[in-house]
Amino acid sequence: MSPRRLLSPVNFMYCMGYRMASTFLLVLFAIVPLTAGPESTENPLRIYFVDVEGGQATLFVTPANESLLIDTGWPGHEGRDAERIVAAAKNAGINKIDYVLITHFHTDHVGGLPQLAARIPINALIDHGDNREPTDAETVKGWNAYEKLVASKKYKRITLKPGDALPVRGIEGMIVSSDGALIDRPLPGAGAENASCKDAQNYPADQTENARSLGSVFTFGKLRILDLGDLTSDKEMGLVCPQNKLGKIDIYIVSHHGWSQSGSPALLNAIAPRVAIMDNGAKKGGTPSTWDIIEKSPSLENMWQLHYSDEGGTAHNVPAEFIANVQGPDTGKYLKLTAWPDGKFEVFNSRTQQTKEYPAE
Repeated sequence: MSPRRLLSPVNFMYCMGYRMASTFLLVLFAIVPLTAGPESTENPLRIYFVDVEGGQATLFVTPANESLLIDTGWPGHEGRDAERIVAAAKNAGINKIDYVLITHFHTDHVGGLPQLAARIPINALIDHGDNREPTDAETVKGWNAYEKLVASKKYKRITLKPGDALPVRGIEGMIVSSDGALIDRPLPGAGAENASCKDAQNYPADQTENARSLGSVFTFGKLRILDLGDLTSDKEMGLVCPQNKLGKIDIYIVSHHGWSQSGSPALLNAIAPRVAIMDNGAKKGGTPSTWDIIEKSPSLENMWQLHYSDEGGTAHNVPAEFIANVQGPDTGKYLKLTAWPDGKFEVFNSRTQQTKEYPAE
């Protein structure tokens, strides 16, 4: 019965008598509470892992509807990567990007920025400081293009150091590595001794922009997410040895596209992720030795890949349902992670149109 067609309590009593009306109303209210209404649910965090063919472009859209894009993929290709990022933004229901965080100035991370800036408004740029690899021509080219955008005064430039907080509303982001420096004390809840450090190998110091990567730990309610850009294993040791300064991580955005220069056993054993998401390309990233390290990490439930790795072959690729782009022509499919503050999250594969749910722990 529609509520509009019910008689008011007073008129009802006149019609039926006080006792009968009172009894009827008590039963009615017990069945249909006066305060009943649509169930309220908290807005989720959404993360789009855009296929930029072995570069990185990860779009965060927070419950506050603020957006953070980590890296912008490659230049050229007729704006392919910029178009894919804009498509993800449209899917998320946003028409601007509040912050673009450039982890470092290699061309697969910063190269797509000018094309992106021509397609969608951007409010601010976040970086680790100036380019530190002046001898590599492609890196210098990407840096010069970045400098040109900064010089236009259209975008606020924000340079962050370890221990700084990201300014994005709706999620907590802490910088743990920047310009070769690392946090000097454990994050809240971290700090345990890392037994894996006893057998850890010594890694040579990386001299490229990779070691300068702007790395972040994101906290959303009970969930923790790690993105270290292309931070190399020599720097990882400073984050997890002898103390694990990062603590346990739920979602690990695989460092360096799954290449062997990053993703050490000491790191994976320390952070023990539930889910790892690798932004590799068909012919870039997904090194079998690194793939094995991730697969053997102690708490891993699933690894997801943006591409089938040609180098990995049958033995070093996850099952097809966990891959956005399988062998064959380039299709540009993406992965999307949706998370809630209670720790529940799910991963959607745009190729299969299937979603896997991960309950809160």
